[in-house]
Amino acid sequence: MSRITDDRRALHRIPELDRDLPRTMEYLRGALGGLRCALSSPIPGSLCAWFDNGAERALAFRSDADALPVCEATGAAYASTHPGRMHACGHDGHMAMLLELARRLDGMESDRNYLLIFQPAEETTGGAHDICESGILAERRVEALFGMHLWPGLEKGQIFSRPGEMMARSCEVTIDITGKSCHIAQPEGGRDALRAAVDLLGRAREIEANQPEGATRVLNFGRMESGTARNALSARTHIEGTLRAFQDEIFFGMRDALFAAADEIAAATGCPITITTSEGYPAVMNPPELCERVRECGIEFEPLARPAMTTEDFSWYQRYVPAQFFFLGLGGVPPLHAANFDFDESVLQAGADFYEQLARNFRA
Repeated sequence: MSRITDDRRALHRIPELDRDLPRTMEYLRGALGGLRCALSSPIPGSLCAWFDNGAERALAFRSDADALPVCEATGAAYASTHPGRMHACGHDGHMAMLLELARRLDGMESDRNYLLIFQPAEETTGGAHDICESGILAERRVEALFGMHLWPGLEKGQIFSRPGEMMARSCEVTIDITGKSCHIAQPEGGRDALRAAVDLLGRAREIEANQPEGATRVLNFGRMESGTARNALSARTHIEGTLRAFQDEIFFGMRDALFAAADEIAAATGCPITITTSEGYPAVMNPPELCERVRECGIEFEPLARPAMTTEDFSWYQRYVPAQFFFLGLGGVPPLHAANFDFDESVLQAGADFYEQLARNFRA
């Protein structure tokens, strides 16, 4: 097996969650320890490798490092040894590609400095934001930053990206409606939390439908609990869903419209309605001028036909420095976050090769 495959499998065996990544960080430190880079940990659960070639500015490359609370069902010889945890989103592959890049940078003569970032909490609270807030990007004078995600359903071994919309802004939406139960044959004695929920879901559908033509968005709900009996008005309804869009004005406009609809329905039905939304991540929006500059430097990637409605905290880096995100195609494999997610590890070589092209040839 190649070094990159060895790394991926070793990391796959020891998945850890959120910001508590001691064994993962230990492995990364061991792999990087013999190279001519300085190691630092700007936030808990992170590791940065700094290749100082005496240049004025640096290029940065990022990998996420956390896993998911998923029970693995691949049956692979290198399956997770941590019950209930699994690298089901490919972060083990992301780390392996960045380790391979580090080895290549170790022997590369260059007039650029390089910062490699291994980041926690992509799947949870957004470790990217805290990395940015640590000041390390400014301290190392990063002029451009790049990241990549393994992606099922795209041509195996090919690199994809697009200017502008890449991955969506999203938040979780939780709705709680309080009514008053009574016999269904005497509805005047109660307040129907289920009927209020149906009205609100209908308004949500209208809000989503009434957005400007061409605006990619989702406002939908996948879980609802209500009532205790077929012949009694519901005293409580609980609904869970998601809001996703790319442009902030669409996202926040839909959110505000949902809150306004809830106020109207609460007034009409007498059922108090509480809506809570998670903070979520901003949209991944690749700067068109950076995408063009990558191509002008002779670094080719395939055009991604449409953006993904899933989310990534890589978007936080784009709030601080010019940053572009790429997908690495895996072909027809199980979906991300699935218990049987696995892939042909030969694609990791293509990802490392692409990173090396960026490191050698990109000029801002």
